[in-house]
Amino acid sequence: MQDLMTLITTLRRPRLLARAAKLGAQDYDRDRHLQRILGYGSLPGTGAALMRLMEMEREFNSQRMEEDAAYSLVRHLDVLIALLGEAQLFQASRASQYSVIS
Repeated sequence: MQDLMTLITTLRRPRLLARAAKLGAQDYDRDRHLQRILGYGSLPGTGAALMRLMEMEREFNSQRMEEDAAYSLVRHLDVLIALLGEAQLFQASRASQYSVIS
């Protein structure tokens, strides 16, 4: 199975959607955004959150491709923003782990 970062970097979405998600990820606040998307309560770790967000995004993308009436562009964008924000946090935590070990 591919690692999380490979799965994220291989996502191919429409340019406008990807660009909007990248801009939104700059202001990503885990406590505020992730709770709204995943539900209130204790937040999962970054890896677990990434897996849940990947599943959600995959479903939204399927709805988009099938032109499903239940598709919500705003909700899809929220999930993509959270996915990119969590990926940045995941990378930062992995980098800090390796710098402590070295």
